[in-house]
Order: sequence, then structure tokens, then C-alpha cells
Amino acid sequence: MLHLRHLAFLACALPLGTLASGAAAYDAGSVSDGGTVSGKVTYSGSVPTKKVIPTKDANVCGSIRDVKLVALGPGNGVRDAVVFLKEVASGKDWSAPEGVPEIDNVKCEFEPHVQVIREGEIDVVNTDPVLHNTHGFYGRRTAFNIALPNEGQRIQAELTRPGLVRVECDAHGWMLGWIYVADSPYYALTGDDGSFSLTDVPPGDYTLVTWQEHVEETEMPVSVKAGETAEVAVELKK
Repeated sequence: MLHLRHLAFLACALPLGTLASGAAAYDAGSVSDGGTVSGKVTYSGSVPTKKVIPTKDANVCGSIRDVKLVALGPGNGVRDAVVFLKEVASGKDWSAPEGVPEIDNVKCEFEPHVQVIREGEIDVVNTDPVLHNTHGFYGRRTAFNIALPNEGQRIQAELTRPGLVRVECDAHGWMLGWIYVADSPYYALTGDDGSFSLTDVPPGDYTLVTWQEHVEETEMPVSVKAGETAEVAVELKK
């Protein structure tokens, strides 16, 4: 029987990861007549749950618990869904980074659980006083594999191509996280209410992609006009 995280990987990770890895290089520059894509991602239906059963290091990892697989906010807005424009050839420059992104092992969970970054360095951190082995995958291919035996340890990895990276811990089988490596700056991680905004988009026709780890990837067409805002509503359902 397939583990839930591998079901999520088969259903969601392969399409998004395959899509991004085939994209052409992005040409960054200035956009003087851009528009905005703004909207909200919502979820309809009952929210699935999974049971987390820590099998070791219970003093750090905690006890058995039920975890909701879709995080909802006001109005059934979906928190931490990845939204991006597919295969954008050129557009605005990347924002200056605020620092090296990181993924932390905290109480035997990954923090943040989902994040979006550009290609490059990421710090893998262990806040726990137990061994973690943080293992990232592009599909079936290892992206990084880092043993962190010491509390407070920090080791830098590099994500060298766009796509979805599934993150597991080889020492604690229930741990799961996601890193989407973007191929253009036209991406967002939805807020607590499911809202997002993509700014300075060159006028044109695009495909808007929405990904959430336990729901099928959604694509929809969107047209952007100079100086205007294209309002979209994305509904996810299982």
C-alpha cells in the first residue's frame, strides 16, 4: 500500500516538476506597461486528514495526531498554495533576495512546510536535538541528501534547476515538505485567506497554474492588459 506522501508525490509532484524543467531560460528586464493578476484560491468539499504516528524520538517529535491536508482560512481560502504563470519568456527583474532561504527541522516537521524560491542556495537547518537526514528530490532524482546529527547545525545545499522538490527525512518517515523552484519571478504563495497577486506582468495571454500538495494541479487561461488588473478565482476540489 502506498504511503500518503508518495500518493501526493505521484499525483502532484511529477506534473509540476516536469513542466518547469522543460522551460526556456527567463529573460529578466524592465516592464513599463505591465498589468496585474490578482485573485483567491478556495477549496470546496471536506478537508482530508492524515494521522501522524511518530515512531521514534517521541520526546522531541510529539505524540500521535491528525493533520489537515488542506490549510483553510476565511471563506475557505487555501493557505500555502503555489500560484505561478507558466513558461513566461521575459518580464520584470527578480526581486533582491532578503537572504538565503532555509528549510528547518523543527519538532520533527519541516518549517516552512511549503515555500517558493528561485534557483540557487538554500540552508538546511536542524533545530532539534536529534539526528535528521534531510533528503530532497526532483521527482525520483536526489536534489540534496544531508545528514544533520547536531542541534543547531546548518548546511548549505544548492537547487540547480526549476521544478518541484519533495523533501523527506530518512530518519523520520512521516516528515514531508515542498520547495517549488521558480523559473520566473511571476509566482506567489497564497496568504492566510487564499489571496495572491502577481505584478508587473507584460501584456499578453498566459496560463495560470495552481498547485496544492493534496489536490490536482489546476491550470486556467488569463489575459493581461497594460495597466489593468485581471481578477481570477481558483477553486480547488478533491
